[in-house]
Amino acid sequence: MKRILMHSVFWLVYLLQDAVLQMIWVQPVLKNIPEQEQFWMALHAAAAACMPKLLFSYFIIYVIIPRLLKDNQRQVAVITQVTTAIVFTIILYRVIFRYYINPVVYHNLLTSRPVFHLLSILLAVMDIGFVSGVAIAMKLLRIQLAGRIREKNLVKEKLEAELLFLRHQTNPHFLFNTLNNIYALARKRSEHTAEVVMRLSKLLRFMLYESKNDRITIADELKILDDYLALEKMRYERLTVQFQKDIDNDSQTIAPLLLLPFVENAFKHGASESRFDSFIHIQVKLQQGLLTFNIENTKENDAAPEIKDNIGLRNVRRQLELMYKQYDLQLQNKPHIFSVHLTINCNSYAKV
Repeated sequence: MKRILMHSVFWLVYLLQDAVLQMIWVQPVLKNIPEQEQFWMALHAAAAACMPKLLFSYFIIYVIIPRLLKDNQRQVAVITQVTTAIVFTIILYRVIFRYYINPVVYHNLLTSRPVFHLLSILLAVMDIGFVSGVAIAMKLLRIQLAGRIREKNLVKEKLEAELLFLRHQTNPHFLFNTLNNIYALARKRSEHTAEVVMRLSKLLRFMLYESKNDRITIADELKILDDYLALEKMRYERLTVQFQKDIDNDSQTIAPLLLLPFVENAFKHGASESRFDSFIHIQVKLQQGLLTFNIENTKENDAAPEIKDNIGLRNVRRQLELMYKQYDLQLQNKPHIFSVHLTINCNSYAKV
């Protein structure tokens, strides 16, 4: 319905402007006729002359253009069809003008010329070419815009699928690490095993339902970190954990599970590999939408090799690229200390 309305408006506007131009063109011949009657005569003539233009335009739009868009369509056949359509349209236009418009509409007041008069044919080509060219150009523009929208949607779907894959990959990674923790506690016959399983159940419930959302509140994200820290601290006796928070707006939203992989990494490559006293210091600050996250942990080896991203860090990097326009992630691997500094403008969230 919308398409029919748009086409009707286009041809109505053209018909009115063509009638005005034709009225001006024939006015010297019809000077003894009132202007109102001249306009209706011009409108009648424009409507009659519009039929071949309309047929040619829609033949190109709905027959030729779709054939050109097909890869297996022969161009020679298409060119032949277009040439035939142009010749037929010009002849029909001249016949209508010679045998209807001049004798019926204008009562033979205009100069009568043969159907194949050269000057009249050139005028017909110009008249047909103008409106048909505009109509065809608008159709091609719409096809191009539709193609860009389709391409944009495909890119969006691809990025959404990639983001979903990254999140799903993070969850099994977290679960794998936590199950290792539970296994270690079970081997020791620790009294904390049941509590760890309960906390893990809560975390998995959150991941199953809440992490599907595009964004969650910073309060929910920090609650996940609190639960995870409580779960992990049960395993380590010589570990000091500090978690400082400075939040000015608990309802500020953030992409889910962005901070957890850094905390996981601190335990996996820090506390779990350390034979001596170790620490993990975490600081989260949120001021006017700017989130600053710092975490540092001790590590066993003295060397400071080149930083190689594991699955968790690699996924976080990619999620940041997809979800935020303004962020900065810096990793430092010093002797005995590994640190992460992350800043995010939470208001620069980019919808995938």
